[in-house]
Amino acid sequence: MTFRAVGPFAPGGALEGAFWIGSDHPFDLAECYLTFRRDIELAEPKGRFAIACDHRYRLWVNGVHIARGGCRSWPWAMAYDDHDISHALRVGLNRIEVQTYSPGYSHFAHVSRPACGWIGGMEGAPSDPRWRVSRDRSYAAEVPRVSIYGTGVEDRALPRDQGYAAPRILQPPEGPLWQGLHPRPLPLLREEVRGLTPWKVLPAPLPEGHGPASALHGQITRALSEPGAGRLTIYDLGVSQTVSPEVTIEGPGTLLISYAEKLAGDLPLISDPQTYCRMRVTDRYALSPGRNEVQPFTPRGARYLLLLSKAPPQVQVRTAHYPFDPISYPDQGALNPIAQTCRRTILTCLQDGFVDSIWRESSQWLGDVVPEALAFSAISDDPRPMKFALDMAAAGAAEDGILPSILPGDVPAYVVTDYNFSWVELLDLYLSHPKAEPDTLTRLAPVLHKMLGRFQQDLKDGLIHSQPGRRLFLDWSSMSRAEPNLTYNLRYLYALQIAHRLTGAWGAEAEALQQAIRTLGPDWRESPGGAPASQLALAFLSLTDTHHDPGAIIAASLGEAATRASPFMHHYVFAALQKAGRNDAIRQIIAKLWAPWGGLPTTQENWDISFPDGSACHGFSAHPLYWLKAAS
Repeated sequence: MTFRAVGPFAPGGALEGAFWIGSDHPFDLAECYLTFRRDIELAEPKGRFAIACDHRYRLWVNGVHIARGGCRSWPWAMAYDDHDISHALRVGLNRIEVQTYSPGYSHFAHVSRPACGWIGGMEGAPSDPRWRVSRDRSYAAEVPRVSIYGTGVEDRALPRDQGYAAPRILQPPEGPLWQGLHPRPLPLLREEVRGLTPWKVLPAPLPEGHGPASALHGQITRALSEPGAGRLTIYDLGVSQTVSPEVTIEGPGTLLISYAEKLAGDLPLISDPQTYCRMRVTDRYALSPGRNEVQPFTPRGARYLLLLSKAPPQVQVRTAHYPFDPISYPDQGALNPIAQTCRRTILTCLQDGFVDSIWRESSQWLGDVVPEALAFSAISDDPRPMKFALDMAAAGAAEDGILPSILPGDVPAYVVTDYNFSWVELLDLYLSHPKAEPDTLTRLAPVLHKMLGRFQQDLKDGLIHSQPGRRLFLDWSSMSRAEPNLTYNLRYLYALQIAHRLTGAWGAEAEALQQAIRTLGPDWRESPGGAPASQLALAFLSLTDTHHDPGAIIAASLGEAATRASPFMHHYVFAALQKAGRNDAIRQIIAKLWAPWGGLPTTQENWDISFPDGSACHGFSAHPLYWLKAAS
């Protein structure tokens, strides 16, 4: 394969001569924090700094924090950020510092390579051997992961002297590890800094009977049981946010920072790492004598911050927000609180793309993007996050055409086959947007055809069956997944019908599948002789013009049906009711089912989130923001 540099990295570009650079030691790979420095003389305080990073970076100029990143990318399609750093530059000597972090493994927002590095720089200071690098060994190298979804917890001893050496060149701009350098497809996030006032300050260990024992786990539990541990300072941000706390505190001692999203009794719930998600969102910092400035490297999602320390902390937080110009939204009268809750949720869950739960995962799930994109479209005409997900999924397609469910993510156990059909719906939604790029369908049609064709291999007696080794999700409800599954086949049929409308192909396949599905009626069941059809199946029967029963769909939402669709999949319930001309029912269902959340900061993951790691801020449940507007 021939690799060719493009853009500012090409011959004659502002960053000609830039390389991917990394640690001076080739086996600095696991839980690797690196600091790169370069001094540069300037006659004029003006410049821009571009950077693409293997995982996460922080950029500093003359001690001023510029930004953190980077944008979610596949290694073969690396996006670079472009920052104006003029405000931090000065005439004469300037120090540029790039701090990077790589866990050394893939997770739900990153695909790892056997190297840690970055590329970029500014004119006159491209990333090359003239930079200096040091591995920051104040961070422990052997730490558990923060969850099954994320990277390592931070366990750091402050401060630690470190020497610098010349960095190793890992590859040219385009090479075997990273390729496809291109400008970030989304706008840079806007950061805000604000000080915090404690919500509660409690002595540690806690007084007898203060809060349920199940509220605190892990390091917090052990620390609180030690006599003389100090104080537990709790901050309530008011709403779940992606935050980077900045703490000033006197040492020596230990500072523990925990991140929580909901309460158990009168204390924030700290997850038990023995549950399925293995959540352990507590970072530890060993303080040096005197004044300490603690700035965790990795932003985390939370509503509540818990700081355990001997000395009182002073805390401010840095939050990141997606910039957009809002469009008009109609007054919803008594349903305004629900609309506002949904609005807060979608804006919280829009970072570098749509993410699901900022506290538990911060992952961009392909299936979640459809309802999230609809919610955002109610308040913005910016289609870029939608296009970003479309392109990310297409770029990550497997050899057989099946699309990834996590964008990006090397997580074969979580390839959800029904999310492939969500991609078709997302393509249709994007193409209907007035700002859609005109060549999108031509560009993505090969991906569409290959993916839909792969499911033809799963036909048995006219109906598709799930693919071994891949996940059949369908919904969070208790609906049956017995096969051949009615809902699964209806979702494929809906995708085929959309593809036929968009491209003219797949008409015969759609008609054949619909005929096979009709043999399962009129006593609709999730599988032959199995459980009654779920509400989700009833919605797709209507959306595909296979069978219409809006009354049964409405009854499942307003009654106590066991197969009521989750908040996530109620998007399809509303789509089916809109098709039936029942906008009144859409508003009635939202008024009933989302009303308990109207007084909450954000929408929940499910009707009940009392399970251990249930999310109190989940983007896909915010779609009533769109449906209230559409049904006005």
